[in-house]
Amino acid sequence: MSYKITRKDEAYKYEAAKHFDVRTTRLCDPSDVNDGVMTVGLSHFLPGGGCEYGSNIWESVYYIIEGKMTLTVANDEGLEQVTVLNKGDAFHCGPGTPKSVINTGSESSQMLVVLYKKPSE
Repeated sequence: MSYKITRKDEAYKYEAAKHFDVRTTRLCDPSDVNDGVMTVGLSHFLPGGGCEYGSNIWESVYYIIEGKMTLTVANDEGLEQVTVLNKGDAFHCGPGTPKSVINTGSESSQMLVVLYKKPSE
C-alpha cells in the first residue's frame, strides 16, 4: 500500500486536450501510488470556457464546486441532451461517452474531475 498527499500549492498546471479558456491543475496521477488507475484534477473555467464535444477512454466523474456548467451528452437514442450542472451537482459517465461542458455563466466555475482507467487484464 502507498499513498500521496498533495498540498494546495503542489498541484501543477497541465494542458488538457480540446479544452479552452480553462486552467487545469492536477492533484493526483495514477503513477503516484503503486499501480494506480485514477487521475484527479481541479479545473477553473472562465465564462465561455469549456471542453469540446467528444469522448475519452476513462470513466469520469465531474463535481461542480463553484459556478455552473452546461453539459451536453448523447442520450440512449444518440440525440444530444443539454442540462445545467450547478454547484453541488455531479455527472458520472462510462468510457467512450461523448460529452462537452461549457461555462455558460457570467462567473468562473470550478470543477473537480475524477478519471478512472480500468487496468489492462
